[in-house]
Amino acid sequence: MNRTLVNQCNHKVGSKILLFGWINTIRDHGKVIFLDLKDFTGIIQTVFKDKSAVSEGDVVKVEGLVKKRPQNMINLDLATGQIEVEIEKLVIIAKSKTPPFPIDSEGQDIEEALRLKYRYLDLRRERLQKNLKLRFAMIAYMRKFLTEKGFIEIETPILTKATPEGARDFLIASRLQPGKFYALPQSPQQYKQLLMVAGFERYFQIARCFRDEDPRSDRAYGEFSQLDIEMSFVTQEEILCLTEELFAELCEKVFKKKVFKYPFPRITHDEAIKKYGSDKFDLRSKKDEGVLAFAFVVNFPLFEKTKDAPIAPSHHPFTAPKEEDLNLLEKNPMKVRSYQHDLVCNGLEVGGGSIRITDVEIQKKIFKILGYKDKEIEEKFGHLLESFTYGVPPHGGIAPGIERLLMAATGEKNTREVMAFPMTASGQTSVMDAPSEVEADTLKELKIKTG
Repeated sequence: MNRTLVNQCNHKVGSKILLFGWINTIRDHGKVIFLDLKDFTGIIQTVFKDKSAVSEGDVVKVEGLVKKRPQNMINLDLATGQIEVEIEKLVIIAKSKTPPFPIDSEGQDIEEALRLKYRYLDLRRERLQKNLKLRFAMIAYMRKFLTEKGFIEIETPILTKATPEGARDFLIASRLQPGKFYALPQSPQQYKQLLMVAGFERYFQIARCFRDEDPRSDRAYGEFSQLDIEMSFVTQEEILCLTEELFAELCEKVFKKKVFKYPFPRITHDEAIKKYGSDKFDLRSKKDEGVLAFAFVVNFPLFEKTKDAPIAPSHHPFTAPKEEDLNLLEKNPMKVRSYQHDLVCNGLEVGGGSIRITDVEIQKKIFKILGYKDKEIEEKFGHLLESFTYGVPPHGGIAPGIERLLMAATGEKNTREVMAFPMTASGQTSVMDAPSEVEADTLKELKIKTG
């Protein structure tokens, strides 16, 4: 007998089937025991007579007959709620200890540190399985959409060079070159620009990004994913139109939600601040259920003042200034506007991008305004500037955040609820005890001293 998946059982009434899965819950009704069996595709009620044989969490093999439930036992909230399986044979494949918390609930009232310690159990709950399945469906649709638009997916390196992009880098010691370090990429920013120089006019990847910055509800500590898109010979408006077409289709075909306004409104940064007091606003007058309200914010200032610097990039140092403001670069740089564009949705920034600088002299001028000396510019960015001397096309792009977009689509309160194995707010990995100490011999080989 071949295995039947739970989501296939509705079509098997009157048939004997073979199921594999976990015992999700047990309900003792005296003469009969109801066992909810769960596999990757769903949950189904089974009827059994031997309570002592099984406990919650056990992995089982079940043979039985699919029957219609009595009318008063139908559960319309369950996909298989009109049927049940009368068990004829049950084999316990693996026993389970009592889980440290219930997994048949939403789980949001359970201490997060405990949930992440036992994340492999936490992920069994229906809410998180739905979130990760939606994540998969979203990424699969993104790949299909962009491939049909003539884009190709190219992976860029994870071991790279430390360059300033707005956050602290994670560093990795080199064994072959003692005293030197790789950095994990904060984004593939320079690599995707180099791909434009290389002639790959339409690039994308689902990029893993690493930033050592304080955690926020809309960004988990350590790492996150983004859809990285870059195009040559493109205008800002063309980037926005491609993005809104993709996101409108995602809403309709993947998220099954309505778009508040289409085309997405274009709102200048000044207008956003004056009207909403923020460049991450919610267009909805009330928190409408099942509606995603997208808007683009444009005409950002090129520079901003931060707590750490009197002048810093509003986006990143590769963002192109508006041509009509180039004369302000030296005399009044804080007044210069840029070709940055952000995508907001329901009060979250879910993506950002820009048209890039391709003029070597303008790029050097930006670096100097930001305080870099000639030697630093050559050391940190010389490879990029050198590439621009071999014929660089005009180019730009956008990078929607995978987790933030899913936060908006699912209504979750933080990005950890749409990731498989997120870090805690203190930087501890799920399940694994990391970061951790390493053996003295390993540190010696890497020429690293601690303490």
